[in-house]
Amino acid sequence: MATDKIETWREVFTNWPATIPRRGVLVTILNEAVPFKSFLIKGDTLLLERSNPDPLGTRFIVLTYDAIHMLKLTDPLKESVLTGAGYIGQLAKA
Repeated sequence: MATDKIETWREVFTNWPATIPRRGVLVTILNEAVPFKSFLIKGDTLLLERSNPDPLGTRFIVLTYDAIHMLKLTDPLKESVLTGAGYIGQLAKA
């Protein structure tokens, strides 16, 4: 099951749709929320460029896919963008 989780997150970031801004909030398995404005991929790791430095001045964070718990998208998105990214169903109309 852990391998499935790793592959799921790897696919999310490797195949990030061009129509969705490369920013959001990543929540780690340690419940740390990391706002990011961009990311890079290298093998089994993900490098996040933080939106703002943390209290220690950290601007970048490198983590493995198994450390990811959740991804929050902060930009408003249209249903067509999400279905184009492979999601199925319908969003609420009101």
